[in-house]
Amino acid sequence: MSSLLLWLHIGFAIFTVGPLTAVTMAAPRAIRAKNVPVLQNIQRTTRIYGVGSLGVLVFGIALGAALGGAVLGKWYMTASMTLFIVAIVLIVIIDRDLRAAVRVLASPDATDDAKVQNGRIAAISGLLAVIWLVILFLMVVPS
Repeated sequence: MSSLLLWLHIGFAIFTVGPLTAVTMAAPRAIRAKNVPVLQNIQRTTRIYGVGSLGVLVFGIALGAALGGAVLGKWYMTASMTLFIVAIVLIVIIDRDLRAAVRVLASPDATDDAKVQNGRIAAISGLLAVIWLVILFLMVVPS
């Protein structure tokens, strides 16, 4: 059972976190180019993969419980789960800013060009990538 949970945990991490990071990093370029259809696709992809990335947390907690639960109390597990929750909150903020950028760029008013959303999305997506790397470090090195 634990090997199945481990495969699911790693599979969700590979197939959701990777694309999610790539697509959020591509959003500022689409905003600068004012490419609304691409930006709509990026926003939809961010939302879908953001929800899918919750599988990493769910299967990680299930794996820790299947291994006896003692591993969940270790400092690096607590730190990585906390960072994961922070990352989910950042994904929600990115999704909100992407929706706002789509709305602004799709409007006929040319005065607002989504510069605020562009800067915030770029900064948060960079921070998000660093958080994923720290979580990966915490999952591999201390154990």
